[in-house]
Amino acid sequence: MHGRGEELPIYPLPHLVLLDLKLPKVDGIQVLQAIRNHPRTQKLIVVVMASSTENQDLTDCYELGVNSYIVKPLEFQQFIDVARQVGLYWMLLNQASP
Repeated sequence: MHGRGEELPIYPLPHLVLLDLKLPKVDGIQVLQAIRNHPRTQKLIVVVMASSTENQDLTDCYELGVNSYIVKPLEFQQFIDVARQVGLYWMLLNQASP
């Protein structure tokens, strides 16, 4: 994700990261922590879309600097609608830091 050492990755960074906490091989909280701990990615917009309503997950994410935490809908079409709205807000309406 970050490249090797001081070497820059050969691909550009995304403008927005939609992150689930339940990933197959690594915990989403660990991914968020890695994003926030690296100078190149620490200012990325990260929105957690998770099924968890646990206060600890919410607290952990905000302590690590997540930009937004959304409990994702279970129905697929509602999920698509919410993801679209999140994208519209963060990519078109929000005024990001330079």
